[in-house]
Amino acid sequence: MASSRAAMSDWSDMRYYMYVSESKVGMLFQQIPQKLLQQLATEAKVDLKVLSLAVQKEANPEPSLYGRLDVVEEYLDREYSIGWMTEPTTWFRGELGLQIAGYESVTGPVFMTGRQARTVVALIGSAHHLLGHNAPTESILGCYSMLPPLFQLLREARENWHIVPPDSRTRVLDGPWNEQQALIDVLDFSRGMKSPPVKCEFLARRLLHGAHVADSGVVDIVIGTPLYVAMAEDENA
Repeated sequence: MASSRAAMSDWSDMRYYMYVSESKVGMLFQQIPQKLLQQLATEAKVDLKVLSLAVQKEANPEPSLYGRLDVVEEYLDREYSIGWMTEPTTWFRGELGLQIAGYESVTGPVFMTGRQARTVVALIGSAHHLLGHNAPTESILGCYSMLPPLFQLLREARENWHIVPPDSRTRVLDGPWNEQQALIDVLDFSRGMKSPPVKCEFLARRLLHGAHVADSGVVDIVIGTPLYVAMAEDENA
């Protein structure tokens, strides 16, 4: 599947965002060579005057979070081979019904998961990046966009995250790191989600990818941390 968002004609230019990682957007935006910013801004349809002022480090105005996100996405499209969720590269896209847990705590993690055929996608991020979830910076205890917080979540949060009682295959992660067992734990955790799915499109950074041979066949498990998650277009609208 083509990685360029320009090739995805069924995706709307105007997105209804549910999650945007401001920290990732800011980190990546600052690393884009300035000589490319004007061109990328044009491709992303971001106001050139606003972007020019930002490049010159004038106080105001600055490009909005969504303007910077568009520029970052254009840069990733240009410089990386962005994969699809069924064949994820370093950065990958997807469109999937996601079950979401983590609305309860603004300062904690958010977990999003969904399945298409034999591919299970699990996304981990910080709940304060959910739209409408604002928290003072000092109240946020850590970064949740990496693997350690995900497996801490698997140890501690089943009862509070709408998870059904684990079956006999699920263990507590109290032993040494084992990638295969970690993938199984993520799969079991995803299977236990009870919240209704929301059809979403997303762009994420891959953290871990592997396969597990289940009773029903081989399951590909993709773990990532999202740059953004947006509600997908309603095909029936």
